[in-house]
Amino acid sequence: MRKLKVALAVLGAALLVLVVPPLAGSGRDEAAGSQIRGLRVMVPNTPGGGYDITARTAVKAIEDTGLNGPTEVFNLPGAGGTVGLGRLVNEAGNGALVMSMGLGVVGSVYTNHSPVSLQDTTPIAKLTEEADVIVVAKGSPYRTIGELIEAWKANPGAVPVGGGSSPGGPDHLAPMLTARAIGLPAKDVNYVPFDGGGELMASVLGSKVAFGVSGIGETRDQIAAGELRALAVTSPERVPGIDAPTLQESGVDVSFTNWRGIVAPPDISDNERKKLISLFTKLHDSEQWREAMRLNGWSDAFQTGDAFGTFLKAENDRVASVLKELGAA
Repeated sequence: MRKLKVALAVLGAALLVLVVPPLAGSGRDEAAGSQIRGLRVMVPNTPGGGYDITARTAVKAIEDTGLNGPTEVFNLPGAGGTVGLGRLVNEAGNGALVMSMGLGVVGSVYTNHSPVSLQDTTPIAKLTEEADVIVVAKGSPYRTIGELIEAWKANPGAVPVGGGSSPGGPDHLAPMLTARAIGLPAKDVNYVPFDGGGELMASVLGSKVAFGVSGIGETRDQIAAGELRALAVTSPERVPGIDAPTLQESGVDVSFTNWRGIVAPPDISDNERKKLISLFTKLHDSEQWREAMRLNGWSDAFQTGDAFGTFLKAENDRVASVLKELGAA
């Protein structure tokens, strides 16, 4: 069954990405020592998105603290992260490759009908949780979440919402759950997907969508600079440094957070798996990573190995249920 899944994943990646730079060969290193030579971190969406920011922040901290030698980050976007996922699964046995991922990939597996899922990977570590934030451009007529909701309910087709993930990802689930909470039918929501937060922010700033939903880390700088106006956050509590109420305190019964983590290809050796888990455990324990989480507004959600695998299975089931309820799967 795995061979069939892998073959289908390779075919899908080939159809969606015509030219892909070759990945490094297997990173098998059974020798003693914690260094992982030639380690590469794949980002399955475009630069500037949440997976990209997480990966580059983590690698900088890893290199700055001497936890590992030169570590490459590269982007392989497409189909909501499932092109990268297919490539990762096809790299079975490569202990020098990991992928930055999160809730968005869970949903994209369903909405893009991916032949492989995160259940086919080797779970390494869940790193962070993060609230989504509803933002508009500084010139937007909507100054409060109440004004936006009023306009959205009155004419949903004329109030498109952009998200940095495919249908099924966090930036899609958050506005869809919000729409359900205010009595707006899912079929009436004009959701515009973008492949990562970088593309989304450009469209919000250019007023190509009426409002956007994305992670705090992807929007914080533009909010601080006054280019974006934050109307509400999706978390159960307010986010330090973001002058915006929660949806719940605004009368919208939605509480939602995103998460991100690291997975490796299937069939890596037990020693390779332990070295990867050890690397990200040491990263988690470093002062540099704690400061990075603070600056990006990320909450600590650290979990490794089998415990992370159990969490992934539960998230897979939860997202499948929500998408079915919303009519998106």
